Amino acid sequence: MKVTEPNTSTVMPETSPPSLKLWQHNHILDLDNFTKDEIELVFETSNAMKEVLKREIKKVPTLRGKTLATLFCEPSTRTRASFELAAKNLSADVINLDAIKSSVIKGESLIDTLRTLQAMGADIIVIRHSQSGAPYLAARHLNVSIINAGDGWHAHPTQALLDLYTIHHHLGQLNGLKVVIIGDIMHSRVAHSNIWGMSIMGAEVILCAPASLLPYGLNDFITNCHLPPITVEPKLDIALKGADAIMPLRLQKERQQTNLLPSLREYIQLYQLNQERLSLAKSHALVLHPGPVNEGIEIAPEVAYGAQSVIEEQVTNGLAIRMALLYLIVGGKR
Repeated sequence: MKVTEPNTSTVMPETSPPSLKLWQHNHILDLDNFTKDEIELVFETSNAMKEVLKREIKKVPTLRGKTLATLFCEPSTRTRASFELAAKNLSADVINLDAIKSSVIKGESLIDTLRTLQAMGADIIVIRHSQSGAPYLAARHLNVSIINAGDGWHAHPTQALLDLYTIHHHLGQLNGLKVVIIGDIMHSRVAHSNIWGMSIMGAEVILCAPASLLPYGLNDFITNCHLPPITVEPKLDIALKGADAIMPLRLQKERQQTNLLPSLREYIQLYQLNQERLSLAKSHALVLHPGPVNEGIEIAPEVAYGAQSVIEEQVTNGLAIRMALLYLIVGGKR
């Protein structure tokens, strides 16, 4: 697939690539209803978008006349800025609604707020909300496309897609790779979406965390959702052996107040990814992190900025992934 130059009225080839027929999504809520072919289509489209980002003028008219609206009810830097920039690079108009300054604080319901954005002509609404399931509620009641930018502890599909894409770009595939996710699995929407995506793509997923930071009923969840076996290994040194990619999760300090961990010091001793532990993985092993990074807690600074780290590249890839998704949801229908 090739994105055409902006000096013509056609923004993508008049005849869409045959693979585009695979796309069946009006919304991006999580990865549990994606197929391997659809994820690979996202990768293929993201490659085209990365070519756009290499140009001197990083803009194409793909979404000219379309409007993207964002509603973030939780703080965000990378995700919000990435969606806004992705839309602008594709020539869409952007409406940013700050929940703190909106009628939400006056008691307006989430659906009424979103209906206001719909009435303003939004074609896509990107929503982040503290309540799990909020984007699903929005998709049920609105007639526009909804993208989940993180809902409670539940899901963060675009982050998972950029993580998968980063691994695929470096290692050429995900099938058969060993990926270790370390830390607060229970409260991490990033981990939940990555478990889905990596399993769909054939990776072996190892979860390494204290028992208090694992989801309740994890084995039942895996069985009921028909996921491939996911290994839980509480000892980090064992989990890291032979790993192809490693993702420490941000340890949310607020969890300290809920008695889920004895102390940060103990967590660092047992679960911090440092250079010595990284050496247990394969020599080509990638180090990822969904951000923001707590340096010196879940990851040592020399690892976060070391040769095997792709953390900054994840941010760049996130822009390409979100451009690709906007194209597939709206631009690809032209």
